[in-house]
Amino acid sequence: MPEPFRTHRGIVAPLDRANIDTDAIIPKQFLKSISRTGFGPHLFTDWRYANDGKPNPDFSLNQPRYAKASILVVRSNFGCGSSREHAVWAVQQAGFKAVVAPSFADIFRNNSVKNGLLTIELSEPEVEEIFQMVERYAGLEATVDLDHQRLTLHLPEEISFHFEIDASVKEHLVHGLDEIGLTLKYGDAISSFEARHDAQLAPA
Repeated sequence: MPEPFRTHRGIVAPLDRANIDTDAIIPKQFLKSISRTGFGPHLFTDWRYANDGKPNPDFSLNQPRYAKASILVVRSNFGCGSSREHAVWAVQQAGFKAVVAPSFADIFRNNSVKNGLLTIELSEPEVEEIFQMVERYAGLEATVDLDHQRLTLHLPEEISFHFEIDASVKEHLVHGLDEIGLTLKYGDAISSFEARHDAQLAPA
């Protein structure tokens, strides 16, 4: 099951693009594995590496100042395209705990909940302000406080942004529940129901 998420502090990295689809996040040639591991190095691989396989110095996430980033800020409609859950795995396995954007594709957002990746939706002006601050302050860190639904940039004068989140999604993330874990919370009730309604399970 996913790890519980309550607060996280980390470096913010910018990827100044809109409509980033899942094939850009994790290209199809890396989906052959039956394991759920090993996707992180291939995150944004077509942008991350040059034709000779070396890191592309012009790609923002390759800059040394973002080497240990764990909060990603992007433009609108992040995660559009196909429904591959591998896209969320790649983002997480590259070290990111949260993604900030004006909007997310529905399937990507739902897959994120299942895997414990927090997607934070802010207005376009708020996201633009974050981009500007990240550019201005090298190594800018932020804290995500899920309990209070707040993202705080640790500037000389801190700036905080409130974000909305569905109550059920918050419960999933705070308690580290996937769909199986959520079902198991009601294990006793399920067993009782089955015993009452299935003669094969009823006590002799």
